[in-house]
Amino acid sequence: MGYETFYNLREHPFSFAADEKFYYDSPHHSKALLKLSHAVDTEKGLALLVGAIGTGKTTLSRRLLDQLIDQQVEATLLVIIHSEITSLWFLKKISLMLEAGDDSDDKIEIITAVYHRLLDFAKRKKKVVILIDEANMLRSKEIMEEIRGLLNLESDRGKLLNFILFGLPETEEHLKLDPPLYQRIAIRCVLETLDEKATYDYILHRLRVAGGVRNLFDDEALKAIYFYSKGNPRTINAICDNALLEGFLLKREMVGVKIIDDTVQDLGLLIKES
Repeated sequence: MGYETFYNLREHPFSFAADEKFYYDSPHHSKALLKLSHAVDTEKGLALLVGAIGTGKTTLSRRLLDQLIDQQVEATLLVIIHSEITSLWFLKKISLMLEAGDDSDDKIEIITAVYHRLLDFAKRKKKVVILIDEANMLRSKEIMEEIRGLLNLESDRGKLLNFILFGLPETEEHLKLDPPLYQRIAIRCVLETLDEKATYDYILHRLRVAGGVRNLFDDEALKAIYFYSKGNPRTINAICDNALLEGFLLKREMVGVKIIDDTVQDLGLLIKES
């Protein structure tokens, strides 16, 4: 028996997986989602969302993708998993995602195929958006130039392609490798950590989604979770998941501050005094 059974939960509430059903619409996330949706609605071309590790960028990118698909927008998500990619690889990936149907290694031919594919979408009055998660992995000037080149593709009705980039704060520095591209950022969002109230609401939200009918952390435990996590969702998940496991092993119906303190020490998250 795992802790989810002991606490009458259907599933683990604090998984690190970007599961849409656990999405918590904090004020910061809600504002960012509205701004990015506006960028798509008005076809701004280039929008950027940056945030520290664990603040929920990936979850937000999935949420936006689902919304755009529901709105009949031609939207697709590219996740960059390493930094050693070439500008040719990037162009070929974009072509593949748009089903442009050109296997050439010649950049001009690839861009031409993409352009004709985008014109086809435009004739059907379809907006086209490519979301790029982990955009901080795009670190070369050549790739920035290719993004700018793709943004230059237009028809008589306006832009044919929009990009929304999600990444760590350093993404901005990489975009500056191509100053004309950096100047094209029409919408910029910074995803902040959760405040104390939002942290409590986030924890209760995830418990409810997982089937919980009561709070499993007492007030002092909640305060400690916020103190140690500083409102970072990924850190909150790590603390809560491990604390519930510890609570189960100790057969505690409610997780108290002592369990949180011990959990944080085990995770190496104790704040050292200078």
